[in-house]
Amino acid sequence: MTSPGSDSGTGHPGTATTRRVVAASFIGNLVEWFDYAVYGYLATTIAVVFFPATSPTAGLLATFGVFALSFVVRPVGGIFWGYFGDRFGRRSALSLSILIMSVATFVIALLPGYAQVGVLAPVLLLVVRTVQGFSAAGEYAGAAAFLFEYAPRHRRGLHTSVVPASTAAGLLLGSVVVTVLTSTLPPEAVESWGWRVPFLLAAPLGLIGRYIRTKLEDTPEFRVLAERESVARTPLKETFAHNKRAIVVAFGATCLNAVGFYTLLSYMPTYLTTELHLDESDAFLSTTIALVGYIGAVFAMGRLADVVGRRAMLAAAGILFAVLAVPVFLLLGPGGLVGITLVQLALGTVLTLNDAALPAYLAELFPTRVRYSGFAFSFNTANAVFGGTAPFVATALIHGSGSVVAPAWYLAAAGAVAAFSLLASRRIRTTRPTAPPPRTREEGSRP
Repeated sequence: MTSPGSDSGTGHPGTATTRRVVAASFIGNLVEWFDYAVYGYLATTIAVVFFPATSPTAGLLATFGVFALSFVVRPVGGIFWGYFGDRFGRRSALSLSILIMSVATFVIALLPGYAQVGVLAPVLLLVVRTVQGFSAAGEYAGAAAFLFEYAPRHRRGLHTSVVPASTAAGLLLGSVVVTVLTSTLPPEAVESWGWRVPFLLAAPLGLIGRYIRTKLEDTPEFRVLAERESVARTPLKETFAHNKRAIVVAFGATCLNAVGFYTLLSYMPTYLTTELHLDESDAFLSTTIALVGYIGAVFAMGRLADVVGRRAMLAAAGILFAVLAVPVFLLLGPGGLVGITLVQLALGTVLTLNDAALPAYLAELFPTRVRYSGFAFSFNTANAVFGGTAPFVATALIHGSGSVVAPAWYLAAAGAVAAFSLLASRRIRTTRPTAPPPRTREEGSRP
């Protein structure tokens, strides 16, 4: 007997339900990363508003330092949201996380600057950014697990590619909003009040995403666990007891995603304007085009991941970045706007080899009982170490070495680490549950 709204005889949700699941995941993830985009794209302005007493370089480093520090809480958030999602359901965790993120982003728009309250201004900025980091820790892993557990087995790569696509869409929306803002307002207006406008948009977007999520049932796989009273009581403890190797591999595989995503898609406009002295509007235009290309490519790569396999694609992406990151970065300078845009498109497309396959691969590494916890902890720990620090490290490497190509070496190293991790994952057997999943001994079968 099939459940309401499912495809007859398959046990999978029907088309209408699947569309709502995809929409809920897409909008929620978009809102979460819209904030990260706006913060990164307005970094030079935020540096002036909150760190005016420093030099431009020091102010920029301080701004990216706050960006990085907000990631420190991500592993803690991963533990919390993993517990919440594995214990009480994916939908409940995702509905709460988007609410916290929306409120925190809205609060940034109301913060006083250094001119009004002095050193308290950057302190308040750090506090709010920390709340955002805590919230974001539950979004990527939760949305991926949600989509993975709803998707047909042969289309899990395509369905979970919605997560990186929506993440990039958040960056794209941020890029468009900031481009319009900086091209229509004089710099003085942007610094005095214009920078607050994008953050104000988070509230209505977040409420829409939350509303859609509350109208959905939890995933078929989680509902089966709940009905059998087989939900993990201590998910993180269970994760470490039975999935230590999977955590290590997941951490390593995520390194390229962390460094690549935040370097190429978030930090790049700042890099182009401050290091290559490209006009600000041109920098945002180039990044916007690259993001559109990334979104289109990531869906195609997600479908490809279902055909050729996740691990092969992830390993290929790591090797390509290890070998090509530096030579391709060297083409950014002399190519002009067209050349820079083409280079960004090329790098973004190679990154989709990794990003499209990663959500399904990480979800497959962990059994249903602890999928949220294993995914969230490993993914957020890697992003705390390598992702949130990427803009700061890139800026520090440039000014420490005197070379504008320095970020490329960081990308190459991340690619090498990811490729090595994937080679080490051969002995790990990924989970391939059907819907509804049978209960296993590992999942705590009861007599």
